[in-house]
Amino acid sequence: MADPQLLTSIDGVITPSTEAVLPLPDDGLFRGDGVFEVLRSYEGHVFALSEHLDRMEASAAVLDLQIEREQVEADAAALIAQPAAGEAPGGDQDHGSRMVGPDCLLRIIVTRAGRRVLTLEPLPVYPLSVSLATVSYSPSVILNGVKSLSYAANMQATRIAKESGADEALLITPEDVVLEPPTSTLFWVSPDGPLRTTDTRAGVLDSITRRKVIERCEVETGHFGIEDVMASSEVFLASTTREIQPVHAIDGQPIPTVPAPRTNEAGTAFAEAVAEECGAG
Repeated sequence: MADPQLLTSIDGVITPSTEAVLPLPDDGLFRGDGVFEVLRSYEGHVFALSEHLDRMEASAAVLDLQIEREQVEADAAALIAQPAAGEAPGGDQDHGSRMVGPDCLLRIIVTRAGRRVLTLEPLPVYPLSVSLATVSYSPSVILNGVKSLSYAANMQATRIAKESGADEALLITPEDVVLEPPTSTLFWVSPDGPLRTTDTRAGVLDSITRRKVIERCEVETGHFGIEDVMASSEVFLASTTREIQPVHAIDGQPIPTVPAPRTNEAGTAFAEAVAEECGAG
């Protein structure tokens, strides 16, 4: 079966991703100087586009980077409207190829040179639950809350975790304060009972999925030690790509995944948020 036909838009020009060209020089590539967002399309409806672009503008403002929001929105609409790979204009499907269709990821990047780069990507496939390994990490204060292209540390943390046999990293400070995994938010049910997650003031990203869970579930935020998570009765991740995903082990210590009433509550709450906006879920 052929690889999916990925599509890329650069400054509004849509091409197959293999033919996309980014003019250089651009410090977005040379120095990771830029911002990005990853969104999810449900049945052709991009979820929380306005909120993602609000966050992108806030990130760009910290970096003194100009965002042409209306053009980004127009680029996104044009890209999402493209027929899926293998799909004829009339809707007939070429079954010899997989497709990036109405359920996919939309990545939006704005570089220091002002380039608007948007890509359609297939949804990643995740296991039903994951294991985590703690990795020591010190957030960069001047980039707190910024979703920048400087993600090398996050990706290295994931590689370190995988080398230890885990599926993903869990970033903690040198003082053992819980932060987040490299590309998601951590929630857990504390030994005292409440559902918890780390306060954004600790240096974690203000995740859109995190917001949806907090809006619909009773969640306590704060600065918590890793020992609170290790003693929890439920742990799960939340992100655009994962939605809600249980965690079954941290540093080799098993975490209960069944029964998981608070995890299920969060999953239902997020599905309702998607259905309200996209008519899906």
